[in-house]
Amino acid sequence: MEGLQRCFVLHSRPYSETSLILDVFSESHGRVSIMAKGARGKRSPLKGALQPFTPLLMKWSGRGEMRTLRHAEAIGLAIPLSGNALFSGFYLNEILSRVVEQETSYHQLFFDYVTALTELAQHANPEPALRRFELALLDSLGYGIDFLNCAGSGEPVDERMTYIFREQLGFVASLMKSNNLVFTGSDLMALSSRQFSTADQLKAAKRFTRLALKPYLGSKPLKSRELFSLRTRKLT
Repeated sequence: MEGLQRCFVLHSRPYSETSLILDVFSESHGRVSIMAKGARGKRSPLKGALQPFTPLLMKWSGRGEMRTLRHAEAIGLAIPLSGNALFSGFYLNEILSRVVEQETSYHQLFFDYVTALTELAQHANPEPALRRFELALLDSLGYGIDFLNCAGSGEPVDERMTYIFREQLGFVASLMKSNNLVFTGSDLMALSSRQFSTADQLKAAKRFTRLALKPYLGSKPLKSRELFSLRTRKLT
C-alpha cells in the first residue's frame, strides 16, 4: 500500500471510549502524533498491535499536529523485552518522546533504535546498548564532540592522561583526577568507538551522556527512571 511507513509506537494514551492517541517514531517522518479511532474497541483488529516494541507498517492522513491513522499492521512479533531490558526500552521511548522534534526525519536514528532494542533483548546487561543509543541520539541532534583530540591543544588524546569536559567546547587536558567532569583518555577512546570493555568505561559513558543530554531533557524527572528505581527497591 502506497505511503506505508515502518514505525514503532513510543507511547499511547486513551482518547474517548474507544480511541487512542499514539506517539509514533517512524523511519521517514520521525515522531508523529496519530489518532487511532476505534483502536480500543472490542472488535478492533488493532487492539493488540499498537504496542511499544512491535514493528509496524502504518499509514496516516491529515495535517497539523494530530494525524489520523488509516492503516496499521504488525510486520513481526514484538521484540521480547523483560525485567531490566523492558524498563530500558521504556527509557529509550521516553527520551525519544522528550528530545526528538515532531515531523523531522531521523532516518539513521530509527535504525539505531531498532539495533538498541535488539541488543536489549539479547544481552543480560542493558548498559552498553543504552550508552550506544544515547551517543547515536546526540549525533542525530547535531551534538558534535571530538573525543579523540584535546580541545585546548588539538593534540591527540592520550589514554594515560585526564581531560575535563567543557560544555560547547569539548575535552581539555587537566591535572584533576576526581571530578564529575573529568574523564581519562581511555574513557574518551571508548566513547569514540562506542565499545566499552571495562566497567569503568561504562560508568564514564553513563556520566558523559547524562551531562550531554541534560540540556535537552530539562529538569523534569524521567518516569522510566523512577519506575526502575522503584522496581530495584522492591527487589532489594
